Amino acid sequence: MITLLRILWIAFALIVTIVLGLGIPYLAAYSVHYANLVLHFAQPTDSLLKYLYIHHAFQLAWGLVFIALLKRFVPFDAGLHPPPDKSYIVPAILWGVFFGVLMTVVDYLPDLLARRPMDLGFPVNRDSIVGWTLFEGVYVGPTEEIPFRSLLVGFLMAVMPAQLRVGRYSMSWAGIVVAAIFALAHVNNLIAHPSWATAGQQVYAFALGVLYAYWFEKSRSVIAPIIGHNVSDVVEYAICFGLIALWS
Repeated sequence: MITLLRILWIAFALIVTIVLGLGIPYLAAYSVHYANLVLHFAQPTDSLLKYLYIHHAFQLAWGLVFIALLKRFVPFDAGLHPPPDKSYIVPAILWGVFFGVLMTVVDYLPDLLARRPMDLGFPVNRDSIVGWTLFEGVYVGPTEEIPFRSLLVGFLMAVMPAQLRVGRYSMSWAGIVVAAIFALAHVNNLIAHPSWATAGQQVYAFALGVLYAYWFEKSRSVIAPIIGHNVSDVVEYAICFGLIALWS
């Protein structure tokens, strides 16, 4: 029987998870701002890619800090190790490719139908191709999955282990909650540029968040979510770079 104290503890853990999930990206942004006052890194208006590299470095750092802090109160497995059994790496790669193609269609359908080069928001040249490919194919996975899956799903699973079951599949409700937070963390695009594409981005961000949480839970490691995240993002950029070269 769930006691009132248990309900209050779960409610408190949910609030902590929501605050951290929505707050860490902003905390990282403020960290870049204040670091810029001393070290003059980069502002988004100067170089968006350079800014994102630095922002995500702070995001990862804050994720690791909060993992260490929360573990003092709630022992949980953040998955910062190789998978002890089934890795889920192959499904992560295959689903990553699928979602990379799907994301391209959702984000650029009018351009694809018109066979028109996409506007990626930056000039497409050798330096930008290398920089964005490394960011999306290597860097974005650990710098987003450790704060979201290792920290948030790991912590919330330890407090709220209840499972959602669909047929022969099951996963923690904690993963569903964090997937919703993960989608909300991308809601700025929908607010700034409301369209069918940005609405679709919210849907696939949630679906990807569920997959990442499932792989994290079942493999007991953050490696598969990192790989799946990197693959889906880099596939979309690779398709765009290829089509821009073909149609220009």
